[in-house]
Amino acid sequence: MATTEPSIPITGDPDADQLLVDDPFALVVGMLLDQQVSMETAFAGPSKLKARLGDRFTAEAVAAMDPDEFEAVCREKPAIHRFPKAMGARIHEMARHVVERYDGDPAAIWTGVDDGDELKDRVSALPGFGEEKTKIFIALLAKRLGVRPTGWEAAAAPFSDDVPRSIADVGSPQTLLEVREWKRAQKAAGKSKQD
Repeated sequence: MATTEPSIPITGDPDADQLLVDDPFALVVGMLLDQQVSMETAFAGPSKLKARLGDRFTAEAVAAMDPDEFEAVCREKPAIHRFPKAMGARIHEMARHVVERYDGDPAAIWTGVDDGDELKDRVSALPGFGEEKTKIFIALLAKRLGVRPTGWEAAAAPFSDDVPRSIADVGSPQTLLEVREWKRAQKAAGKSKQD
């Protein structure tokens, strides 16, 4: 039986997409940036930061940086987000959280959890992760990376279903178009991603 390699083909840049799979810090940063910008822009942010910071693109190194210095890196053109100062501050805070709670290892957020509720508690404790972002991230871990603790479906609902409603459902250029079209239809109908 053939196995499928994990993939998150979202940015249009194969190297930036691979970084999301290979580097847990990049994945968490991309998810954090996924608001008020396109999914492509949000998930390309980690690659921009990696290019600027090199080996310093780790939770420990970012947490150790002066917040103003890190925000300046985020504001460099092209900026990592529509609101680079605010999002830079949020990334810095999240990096400090990962260092304090997980000894600098972002993958420890989801490895070794007993069930979906524990995973939900850990993800929702991340700075900048509200209820919807938490559910989408759990679905992303499950659908794209195979992280599926018992009960993940309930913890991620409704993003655990087969409706192409979020980044968790993007597995190809075609599914990216399907997610975009679904979001447009929901907006036109006055509904949210959770409806």
